[in-house]
Amino acid sequence: MRTGSAHGRTKVAIASALAVLVVSLFSPAALAHPAASASGTAPRCECAGPSIDGLRQWLASGEGTTVPASGSLLVREGDGYAAKVRFVNAEWHVIVVWLGNQFEAQADLSKSSGFWLTYSATDDLYVQLRPASHWSGGDKWLTLVPSTGGKLVKRFFSLSPDAWTWLPELGKPSYSFASALGEARGLVFVGKTPNTLDFRGLPIDGYQPPCR
Repeated sequence: MRTGSAHGRTKVAIASALAVLVVSLFSPAALAHPAASASGTAPRCECAGPSIDGLRQWLASGEGTTVPASGSLLVREGDGYAAKVRFVNAEWHVIVVWLGNQFEAQADLSKSSGFWLTYSATDDLYVQLRPASHWSGGDKWLTLVPSTGGKLVKRFFSLSPDAWTWLPELGKPSYSFASALGEARGLVFVGKTPNTLDFRGLPIDGYQPPCR
């Protein structure tokens, strides 16, 4: 009798434990955040404040005549934000996107395949990948950002070394493209012609900008 009673209590205990497990697995919190339930860590939330794909610092550098002349390019656009700027005159213009959302930060993009850019441009321009150790100067690795004729398009830009080059007018970089990927401080858009630019998206493969 005692053995049977003990066996019965064991079966009840197992059934109760299974019921608790099923309830916890299918609770609203677990269904809403399955990754959090598996790892015990809540999923990352979007940063507060104006940004485009988590990038909060889109800046007119003051180099070249631009509208706006300096400061943030971010403006409200529907439910999100856009970075808008005009290049004026036939001279070099420079606008900056800090990848770590502050100047002192840097990002390791060595394992990233590239980034998607949603933008419109009335003329060609370039984007430079500027590393922390060689931030200043025009002698940087760059790739062409083609004109869209003023239409909004989405285009992929590879971070493969053979997709990037340099301009004799600006100078040859003294460092490798691979080293720049490992300590990327910013993407810098430069152009020498009048241009009207509108940026709407810049997600980077394998990289999430930190909140600052």
